[in-house]
Amino acid sequence: MDDSKIVDLYFSRNEKAIAETQRKYGSKLRAAANRIVNDMQSAEECENDTYMRAWKLIPPNEPRTYLFSFLGKITRHLAIDICRKRNSEKRSAIFCELTEEISECIPSEGMAAEEKIESSELAEAINAFLESRSSEQQNVFVRRYWFFDTVPQIGRRYGFSQSKVKMMLSRMRTELRGYLERKGFTV
Repeated sequence: MDDSKIVDLYFSRNEKAIAETQRKYGSKLRAAANRIVNDMQSAEECENDTYMRAWKLIPPNEPRTYLFSFLGKITRHLAIDICRKRNSEKRSAIFCELTEEISECIPSEGMAAEEKIESSELAEAINAFLESRSSEQQNVFVRRYWFFDTVPQIGRRYGFSQSKVKMMLSRMRTELRGYLERKGFTV
């Protein structure tokens, strides 16, 4: 079933929407959550919670052309919340590593209203930066910092050596930092 028809089911409050979503995207959502939480039971919990959130968020949202991205964002946030709760006193190694890497080029963000606006502007700037990169660079960057793939996983996925992946990421972080500074962000 195509995404538009699945969204129609959500709009008509037909419970078949969840079953169709699970059939089409369940394994991908579970795998994405598992890459973050590294625990299949928690990943399944994230997947199920994603369906419930989607039920609550559609409507008013209408993600006909980006349903998987919409669901993936929900799953990612749920998985990160589980990790934060699980590791509230002791942060996991993957978060420490990724936070250290990306903090070199991304300003820290707060939660005040003004800072949320700046955060939105930052997201737009990062998207514009990524759009100016090759699809190969975009994929590597997103796999690392959105899906939390390891360098070896990215290398295997795209047929690159680990050193090539590390170099691409290092150069992109440096370029992103410069780009954001030129756009007026303090890094």
